[in-house]
Amino acid sequence: MTGVEPDVAADPRRVPSTAGRATGRVVRLLRAAVVPLALIALTGLAGVVLGRVYAGDLLTRLVLGAAVGSVLVSVAARRLPSWLVAPVSMAALVGWTLWSLRLAAARADLPGSLLEVSADAARNGIPRLLTAMIPVEPTPDTVLVPVVAAWLAGLAGAEVALRAGRVLLGYLPAAGLYVAALYVVGPNAEPAIGATVAFVAVAAVGLAAPSGVPAGGDPTVGLAPGVRAAVRLRLAASAALGVVLVIGLVAVLGPVVAGQVDGRPVDPRRYVEPPQVQTLDENPLIRISGWALHPEQKLLDVSTVGAAPPAGNTDDPKAARSVRIRLAVLSDYDGITWRVGATYRNAGRILPATEPARDSTVETVRQDITVAELSGRLLPAVATPREVSGARVAYDPATGTLIRPEGLTPGLRYTVTSARERPDNNLLATANVPAGEEVARVLRVADGVPDPLRRLAAQLAEENGAPYARAAAIEQFLAEHYRVVADAPSGHAYPNLAFFLYGPRNGGGQRGTSEQFAAAFAVLGRLSGLPTRVVVGFSSGGQGPVRAGDAYAWPEVLFDGLGWVAFDPLPRPENEPRPVEEDFRPTPEDPPPSEAPPPTVEPTASSEPVAAPDGPPARGGVSTPVLVAGGSGGLLLVVGALLLTLLAMRRSLTRNRLVRGDPGQRIAGAWREVTDALRLAGRPVGDDLAATEVAGRARQALADARAGSSGDGATSSGATSSGVPRDEPATGDGPTVDELAALLNQVGFAPGAATPDQATRAAEVATAYVATLRSARPRWRRLLWSLHPGPLRRARRSPR
Repeated sequence: MTGVEPDVAADPRRVPSTAGRATGRVVRLLRAAVVPLALIALTGLAGVVLGRVYAGDLLTRLVLGAAVGSVLVSVAARRLPSWLVAPVSMAALVGWTLWSLRLAAARADLPGSLLEVSADAARNGIPRLLTAMIPVEPTPDTVLVPVVAAWLAGLAGAEVALRAGRVLLGYLPAAGLYVAALYVVGPNAEPAIGATVAFVAVAAVGLAAPSGVPAGGDPTVGLAPGVRAAVRLRLAASAALGVVLVIGLVAVLGPVVAGQVDGRPVDPRRYVEPPQVQTLDENPLIRISGWALHPEQKLLDVSTVGAAPPAGNTDDPKAARSVRIRLAVLSDYDGITWRVGATYRNAGRILPATEPARDSTVETVRQDITVAELSGRLLPAVATPREVSGARVAYDPATGTLIRPEGLTPGLRYTVTSARERPDNNLLATANVPAGEEVARVLRVADGVPDPLRRLAAQLAEENGAPYARAAAIEQFLAEHYRVVADAPSGHAYPNLAFFLYGPRNGGGQRGTSEQFAAAFAVLGRLSGLPTRVVVGFSSGGQGPVRAGDAYAWPEVLFDGLGWVAFDPLPRPENEPRPVEEDFRPTPEDPPPSEAPPPTVEPTASSEPVAAPDGPPARGGVSTPVLVAGGSGGLLLVVGALLLTLLAMRRSLTRNRLVRGDPGQRIAGAWREVTDALRLAGRPVGDDLAATEVAGRARQALADARAGSSGDGATSSGATSSGVPRDEPATGDGPTVDELAALLNQVGFAPGAATPDQATRAAEVATAYVATLRSARPRWRRLLWSLHPGPLRRARRSPR
């Protein structure tokens, strides 16, 4: 042995074959591709998780392309100095980002050059991403941040894992991007269990598989065999330690993470303020008066496709041409101002679909709209918009209204496709209205309602138990008694509405624009238990210009199964309004029987008939006694017939109130029996009092009547000392009247919820109370009780 290495040629077994060299090269390439492929997969999984809240798969493909591009640039530039890799990768990032923004803008059909789109996306990328409506449309401003973040994560991970050989540290950028994607999604998608398991599996494979040599070559080259073995052993031990560390972290953190799967994550959107409407748009109702004074001002140009005439008006050419364009929906009223109160989220071209009412038909209406002189941010559209192109919009699903965050500008043109709902009018008469927390917002009545408004609402609702009948009564009342004028001052606070309803005609009252009509309807409706709101929009012929004179406001009522139904309280042009005083002015009550002065008869002087002197006696006529007897008998017959007629009419009135109609009408009738009894007992109650206040006065009236009856010895033989008949229980006492008041409040605030048993109970309560109160009166007053015509007159004056 000379210590000289033998020549390779001397030992043919040591000469590698061509196939062996090719196989080794493939194995080395595969080993070297493990970590880059793992980095691409980990970064792309972040795009998969984030793409769950996007419409379509464009964002996922763009993020995956950014992951592939950033890692491949680092792999290709491994031989370059590290300071040169970042500029090369940034240049590639700019190219990929611009191509992504152009593709997203083309898909979303957004106007403007690539430079304008890119600048807008750079300014508003983050806020629009966090305020966009789910599902998010991949537009330039919603894809910019994910694409740039994916490229930077891929670049950082590749440089650390491939150039420095720190694979575990190289996974941190991708892991951070994945966690950020989960946070942005928040509770707006199902838990990403599958993607998370795939992320962990890919990371484990990348750590376990040997990744080849780093960019600087094999670190053991040139070392002595003993040292080389020690170094390789240390490298293997480090890799094994890393794997063990990852497995340990998974074992420790796995149960904690698994326990959070069913928890509700935090939504970052709650920390970002969505687009807001301007002050001018918060209450667009006040713009009605200004538009009415300049009716020729051109606001829009409209071209409509697919609008059909309203149901029931197919023969009306005017109705066939009419298209109602909605600008704003006002749901909040504080007694001073109706406000929009909507929460707008940035939306793409396709808007979230909402379920139409089950008993309504839906037709598609497409409009091309060009803005002329309309200002503000509110974007006009036929309800309910489903797709908008040509303008970037924000959308409120609760009201179905749109805004353009940048504001409207002359010449702005956009196309909106809407799903217009038409309720089945045949179902309105029997439809109920919803109640509860879900509709509390549109049922709320602010404090400070003037008493005349409360009384008017009560009068209109008194004889109209069904919700639609109440709404139709309010609509008819406003249309028949008031006048539309263009020069009425703006205002819809409580004092303005009270003046509009009851102010003198020669002083500007009882006249207004559609602002006062819609606001008065909505307030009276809420006082009657109807969920209402006010809508501001335009009446368009469907083609051509929309002018300021076409702007008006209308009220809507929410019905179960039918959705929001519009009403039109405006008077017809050919109708002359009737004076309010004829029907609904508050009238003084009739004086109670106990306080009315007894009729007095002035004595008249009468003289005995004196025969004419020297005259012959009268002959051939009827004698005076016969005339007196006949006249007295006829008068008694007339009086008796009149009394019997009054008695029959009173009993018929009571019977109609207590046994006819639906349960709500019967409960209201029982309550009117009690209030009539109080008037007959000399204790009238005003219409402005609440039911509980009337119940309190009823208890006091009964107590006073009993005390007076016991004190003056007028207790009849058929009653006890307390004034209650011996054969009747004291069911009409205070708590029972309170029970009837509670039933009346239920009818007022939850129409349609009363049952026949409750109506029967209300009749029993009213009958017992009236009988108890009547029995405490003196005998002669009890006789007049059933014959008094006052209840008949009041029933005739009740509004229908």
